[in-house]
Amino acid sequence: MTRGADDAAARQKRFLQRFLDSVPHLKLIGIGYRDHGKDWAELEMPFAEQQLADPDYGIIASGAIFTLLDNCAGFAVLVVRGEMIPYATLDMRVDYLRAPAAKATVIGHAECYRITRQIAFVRGLAHDGDPANPIANMAGTFMFTARADAMGMFPAPAGSEAAA
Repeated sequence: MTRGADDAAARQKRFLQRFLDSVPHLKLIGIGYRDHGKDWAELEMPFAEQQLADPDYGIIASGAIFTLLDNCAGFAVLVVRGEMIPYATLDMRVDYLRAPAAKATVIGHAECYRITRQIAFVRGLAHDGDPANPIANMAGTFMFTARADAMGMFPAPAGSEAAA
């Protein structure tokens, strides 16, 4: 990687972590940025007491893992699109295969494998260190709800019809 590419990757990582930190429930359960590529993203959720559904047995709530995978899938869509535009989780299925190891960091990995004009298709998994031994598998579809510049969220690029 060149220095310019390293700087761009570092800026993108800081942006993504600031975004995650700005969402209260993600910050509360400790979800953080891990890595990404051209069509995939990884987030991590280090063990924390507030994630437990049953403190006596150390069982992490399924909702925390669902939240990790949902946001990981959303970031995978973001990196493929290359722009922040509003979208909604249209459908998401999570199959829980096993409990994570005690006090383990749970890693979510999602790949956006197809995008149409209005729908993104994502698949992924959660694991606690070995992707070949997943905690859960996920499949989801996301619908783009509007263009960000049309909603006034971001300025339209100079020279575009929306900027005129």
